[in-house]
Amino acid sequence: MKTVSENRAFGGVQGVYTHASQATDCDMTFGLFLPEQAEDGPVPLLWFLSGLTCTHENAMIKAGAQRWAAEAGIALCFPDTSPRGEGVANDPDFALGQGAGFYVNATQQPWAPHFRMWDYVTDELPRLLFNAFPLAEEAQGITGHSMGGHGALTIAMSIPG
Repeated sequence: MKTVSENRAFGGVQGVYTHASQATDCDMTFGLFLPEQAEDGPVPLLWFLSGLTCTHENAMIKAGAQRWAAEAGIALCFPDTSPRGEGVANDPDFALGQGAGFYVNATQQPWAPHFRMWDYVTDELPRLLFNAFPLAEEAQGITGHSMGGHGALTIAMSIPG
């Protein structure tokens, strides 16, 4: 995992990180806000899944949720919405390709090799985060907007608790 940036915000740290993903077979980027309370031990985590055509930056820079999260002592994770880069399938239709991962695993070509966002968001990224940051694995929530709201609902209903 590589640190792209880390900036102080509301007493905590808003970081952006990249790593080589096995699930998507490409580099993936995510944002993570850690409140000040994380300096003393694990904190709860709220996942925010962004919508169609967005990146990890969308809610991270537009929602202003870090202020609330800092007050509540909750970490926020902002995963990217899809795999990206050379060799990753794309399409001129905004509802297909890069930016449109739908938080599911694709089964058809040309999407199947990289578009494994279910595996990424429900397995690989959580394992990475819980091993690298002071986060309470037993205290997680998930929300999202648009495509990300659909992803949040399907994940929450499929993996309760």
